[in-house]
Amino acid sequence: MRRSHRTLSRAMAVGGLVLALGAAGATGASAKPRLKVTKSGFGSVGTTAVDRYTLSNGSVTAKIITYGGIIQSLRAPDRRGHRANITLGYSNLAGYTTPRGDKPPTANPSYFGAIIGRYGNRIGGAKFTLDGKTYTLDPNNNGNTLHGGVTGFDKVVWAAQSFKRKGAVGVRLTRTSAAGEGCVNPPVACTGFPGNLTVQVDYTLKKRNNLRIDYRATTDAPTVVNLTNHAYWNLSGEGTGTIYDHRLTLNANRYTPVDKTLIPTGQRDKVAGTPFDFRKPHAIGQRIRSNNQQLMFGQGYDHNWVLNRHGSGGLVRAAKLRDPASGRVLTMSTTEPGIQFYSGNFLDGTLYGTSGHAYRQGDGLALETQHFPDSPNKAAPAFPSTTLRPGQIYRTSTVLGFRTSRHH
Repeated sequence: MRRSHRTLSRAMAVGGLVLALGAAGATGASAKPRLKVTKSGFGSVGTTAVDRYTLSNGSVTAKIITYGGIIQSLRAPDRRGHRANITLGYSNLAGYTTPRGDKPPTANPSYFGAIIGRYGNRIGGAKFTLDGKTYTLDPNNNGNTLHGGVTGFDKVVWAAQSFKRKGAVGVRLTRTSAAGEGCVNPPVACTGFPGNLTVQVDYTLKKRNNLRIDYRATTDAPTVVNLTNHAYWNLSGEGTGTIYDHRLTLNANRYTPVDKTLIPTGQRDKVAGTPFDFRKPHAIGQRIRSNNQQLMFGQGYDHNWVLNRHGSGGLVRAAKLRDPASGRVLTMSTTEPGIQFYSGNFLDGTLYGTSGHAYRQGDGLALETQHFPDSPNKAAPAFPSTTLRPGQIYRTSTVLGFRTSRHH
């Protein structure tokens, strides 16, 4: 699994989400951008203050909180120019920090809008071996490690600094993940992730309606890393109902099937002839209840698609999502090799979001650009390596473009 600095930089570029949001009607391209970044208080965790940074260009407004680096709100226009919040989340900090559930209770169990690390998605058996040494992690999801363990990047307060550049405003988030993170004792004795990982995440809103999230990371010891963002989207507007009528297209001929605990089997199966074929647009609800074992395992879609890269190390189209009702269209391009599509299967009506409405199954979806789940336990090149070594730089970029369509 050893890789050169050059190879790693091409394949893993820093986990940036780029949101390119195009307004419609009277608020469209003719509107003069008014770039602005403001900072306000958003409560505290213990004695540590949490801030909210509001990035705006007069058309798009994104609100980022320093707890978890969370996209707390993102407002964008529909085909008539009416703006709405299109991402799931909570109206106050307590929504994100209050433990919920019983397996054990955890804050923000759905990871609404958060930066995910050190390892986005799952690591099978809550362990991996690197350079002959086995590292053990929190088994916080059916005996596996999910999204970095009990206390991942989504549950810490990041240092932050706003910035202004020519044609752009943004906020830079930074933290150092100490060696041993990913292990809370109890529930079990474990080692956590090796290496002190220094992480930088930039959210940048440009006057041309691009909101970019760039991730950069370095380490002082060999480790594994897989960063992403866990925003949930409902293009009709947060709290308005399900996303089952949204039309999704994925640029992928193959996906990675999973076992009953949602760990990839190691295969890269063809999507042709299955409910996983989104090479042409399909309504998300069209086949989600098909008699298919993979859909049974996930109680819907919760799988990684292998993007068609054709040898390209740069940005490639990953996904397109269209809401016929509002006319909003989301497109996504990425430098990553995979994308996890999660159809909100485990939202159960117990969480009440920004609008005050309960979130039920299918009320939002996540599209997480990433390296593949359980890559530390799988062989390259079928599962590209997620190993990062001293002297290497981890970088990824993803572009989400929002525009509108006149047609239903």
